[in-house]
Amino acid sequence: MSSRSRKLLAAALVAVSTLVAGCGALDEEAEAASGRSSVLRVGLPTGVTSFANADIVVAQQKGFLADYGVAVDIENLRSGVSVVQAVEEGELDVGAASIEPVINAVASGSDLVIIGAYSDRLAVAAVTPREILTPADLRGRPLGVQEVGAFREVMTRLVLQQAGLTRNDVQYVPVEAQSYLAALVDGRIQSAILQTEQAVAAAHAYGNLHVLSNLFDIVPNYHYGTFFVKRSWLEENRERAERLMTAITKTHRFMYDNKAETVPIVADATGFDDLIISEAYDILLRDRQVFPLNTGLDPDRIQNTIDTMDQLGILENGAPPLDRLLDTGPATAAIKQLGERAGSRR
Repeated sequence: MSSRSRKLLAAALVAVSTLVAGCGALDEEAEAASGRSSVLRVGLPTGVTSFANADIVVAQQKGFLADYGVAVDIENLRSGVSVVQAVEEGELDVGAASIEPVINAVASGSDLVIIGAYSDRLAVAAVTPREILTPADLRGRPLGVQEVGAFREVMTRLVLQQAGLTRNDVQYVPVEAQSYLAALVDGRIQSAILQTEQAVAAAHAYGNLHVLSNLFDIVPNYHYGTFFVKRSWLEENRERAERLMTAITKTHRFMYDNKAETVPIVADATGFDDLIISEAYDILLRDRQVFPLNTGLDPDRIQNTIDTMDQLGILENGAPPLDRLLDTGPATAAIKQLGERAGSRR
């Protein structure tokens, strides 16, 4: 090749590189102008990730999200109520929260819609000092909650209900999710709804604390965690939602089959050591099977949850119809691609 030919080839390569870079910039500008991004903004309902919603972290760390062309920016908020508000205001694309604030938002006219579940069975317990032997002993005592109507406050009502008590019979003390154990230890509160790993850690570290009630035992047919989006967002991003739910479903199946690889990822995400997370793993995945292997959107379980909220007096503006609350399309598409897990009802 002559010197002149080499110069012409080099110039052509530079021109092509510039054109490709320019197209990429134009694509990014178009995405910005349309309000869309290639990265999904996902909100979790606790200041520190819990085991129950660590599936998306496992999905990210093990590459399952990338396998389906999904990238996420995970943000931890103070409660499910806060996550609902952020999704409604467009600050997040996808929310992860317990089902109660989502139901109430939809009942109030919001266009939120549930597309999947991170944990469809309850994974929490009421932990108290050992001197408190029954829920009736909670009368008049300070109990830790996040916000009225948020998940832990609803679970507190369920515990109180076992003794015929209401929120008016106790004292609510607002506590950040990551501060519950410290508040119990220093006596600021005398009951807290703790995630399984928190309850395990409390039992290991403090002999004066014990599990008063496992919420799964009180309401075994109660639906817990949801992934949700705005319906208007879903109309424009259905294929992305399907890919997200496929990655999450694959992650749940991986977690059940690979304890040794799951535990250190969850330990790092939650801030607990491997020993605590290993024990919590056995409770959550071996004993209670809280992560759905299929869609995780059982309409009977969700309707039972709505009925329970109504009985507790925390269902605002009536019960929303299930077809307004749920869009099972993304989760169903995930099962169509991955195949249904035999022997699992969920």
